[in-house]
Amino acid sequence: MGTALVYHEDMMVSRLLWDDPECRIECPERLAAALDGLRQYGLEQRCLRLVAREASEEELGLVHSPEYVALVQTTQALSKEELQVLSGQYDAVYFHPSTFHCARLAAGAALQLVDAVLTGAAHNGLALVRPPGHHSQRAAANGFCVFNNVAIAAEHAKRKHGLHRILIVDWDVHHGQGIQYIFEDDPSVLYFSWHRYEHGHFWPFLQESNVDAVGRGQGRGFTVNLPWNQVGMGNADYLAAFLHTLLPLAFEFDPELVLVSAGFDSAIGDPEGQMQATPECFAHLTQLLQVLANGRVCAVLEGGYHLESLAKSVCMMVQALLGDPVPPLSGPLVPCRSALESIHSVRMTQAPYWMSLQEQDVATMLSPGSHSPDGTPATLLPGGPTCKAAATTLSSFLDPLRLCPIPPIRTAVALTVPDATLPLPPGVLCQEGSAPREETEAWARLHKSLAQDEALDALGKLLYLFDRILDGQVSSGITATPASAAEATLDVAIRRALCHRVQRLFCVALGQLDWPPDLADDGRILWLNIGGKEAVASSMFHISTPLPRTTGGFLSCVLGLVLPLAYGFQPDLVLVALGRAHGLQNAHAALLAAMLRGPAGGRVLALIGEESTPQLASTLARVLHGEAPPNLGPFLMASPEDIQALLHLRAQLEPRWKMLQVAGEALGSGGSEPAAQSQPTARPFPAAPSGPPFGVA
Repeated sequence: MGTALVYHEDMMVSRLLWDDPECRIECPERLAAALDGLRQYGLEQRCLRLVAREASEEELGLVHSPEYVALVQTTQALSKEELQVLSGQYDAVYFHPSTFHCARLAAGAALQLVDAVLTGAAHNGLALVRPPGHHSQRAAANGFCVFNNVAIAAEHAKRKHGLHRILIVDWDVHHGQGIQYIFEDDPSVLYFSWHRYEHGHFWPFLQESNVDAVGRGQGRGFTVNLPWNQVGMGNADYLAAFLHTLLPLAFEFDPELVLVSAGFDSAIGDPEGQMQATPECFAHLTQLLQVLANGRVCAVLEGGYHLESLAKSVCMMVQALLGDPVPPLSGPLVPCRSALESIHSVRMTQAPYWMSLQEQDVATMLSPGSHSPDGTPATLLPGGPTCKAAATTLSSFLDPLRLCPIPPIRTAVALTVPDATLPLPPGVLCQEGSAPREETEAWARLHKSLAQDEALDALGKLLYLFDRILDGQVSSGITATPASAAEATLDVAIRRALCHRVQRLFCVALGQLDWPPDLADDGRILWLNIGGKEAVASSMFHISTPLPRTTGGFLSCVLGLVLPLAYGFQPDLVLVALGRAHGLQNAHAALLAAMLRGPAGGRVLALIGEESTPQLASTLARVLHGEAPPNLGPFLMASPEDIQALLHLRAQLEPRWKMLQVAGEALGSGGSEPAAQSQPTARPFPAAPSGPPFGVA
């Protein structure tokens, strides 16, 4: 299995035949630019290439009326003048004699991609299509869209493949009201859309694009709108939206398939969006989605009208789908106030329907008058991005695309006693080399526990693997050490990194592991211990928190603490150390490692105990190699103690680590009467299979 790429050259035939300033940006060159970019950077050749087929009229009828399909079919025989008249009956639409053929190919490409992924022919993929689809409604074209490609694919996945839970993530800069209308009363589809809204003053100018449109009937809570009320949203704002809104809901929903309405008019340089998110950001967003649904992610192109921005963003997304390391995000990551207000408003609106959002928001209310769903425009937090038209920042953006270089070896496993039966994915190296004996012994002199032969052998393998990661020969790795030498080995690893001129090292220590003595707390190391006795921040770079007791608590810790810290710190290397009594099941350790690949550009070293099961080493190797982590099992709400620990730490750390901000003090002083908090509505989607309780190793 690999990454499927579905397209057809015929989708470039349809074009605007008359002068229309509003519609001329939707042009064939969009598809050509994306394809040329993939070919230029050698990405198309690495994909499973599929030629799109036409969707049948029966398949189009999954979401569209027969009368509407028949009307679009008639455009094949209309004159230019008749096409212009018909187009004028819709909002921002043009028809061409080839529109019916192109639109059927676009829908068919989405169907082919879903079939390939759900039958196991591909693991994930991208359908490069035009015309786009997410504005199209049951009986109306709208906003360049003729047939609703993603909605058709979702309905097809439900009916043909028997899926019960589908997540649609719409990151186009325009609200995909067509998808919302089609599924607004359907609890089997969770629809998330962020979009430029500007308090209703941006197209499509709909009240139902606002945060308070949550679905209808059984579908209440399954429509999630995140309106951007200013232009200029950047990488930090998009990441904050994922970490604090989308991903908590997605993990609780537990989708069987993720569909992405991949519009890149939300990227820097686009004239429609006027946003500042760089192409690299979309690689990170894609990688974050790949931890869901066993990695079954199907992306379908929507908008994107700055050709270079579109092409580079598509390349970044495909690189992430292929499992490659993604480039680190550059520049300070500080969400702006307007973004935080929108995120907070979504969380408060959706909290009655989702346990994962009720966990943290009890103590994070906005100050009086600072925001309402349709309130006044907000100002920016100090240090946030400047909300100017993104075109003014293009000088640096137009540099050559920074595809993350792929090391000769993506993942290596170094065990003192190599296990020939260890199930590893193709391409993972079982390392046999060690550092020179003299060098290993010199480092071992720092700790008596490293003098024993077994510990010394493990240290030599760690040093050898570590140097190869730091030199760019290996992207990520796993090494083992005797439990008695775990702290000493971790200490040596940290010191070795600092000697190798690593400027920022993020160390996530799980279990009984303490801050190494005599190390300066100078900001080069961000230390986070998960498994401490209490939640405490000795400094902004030395943090400890108890191990959460439930899956919900663990996810809140990862999404609400670990990843915001990691992205805010922007480490050169992530070191994950599993000490004695770490308490993590394999699936939880794998999820943590998988989600930490992004902040450091894939450079992750996992240090495990030799007493760990072979399955742990195998599972970690798979996720570091780019595969999806195993399912976590049933979602159980975080305990009050876990919630309090997280809130306590975030209150201490937010002044330094801005990605932790959701609302609260970041949006002003004072308090307001909290909105009434009801118990979460009973969820109509099926529960995940039962499994062992979390918190026992």
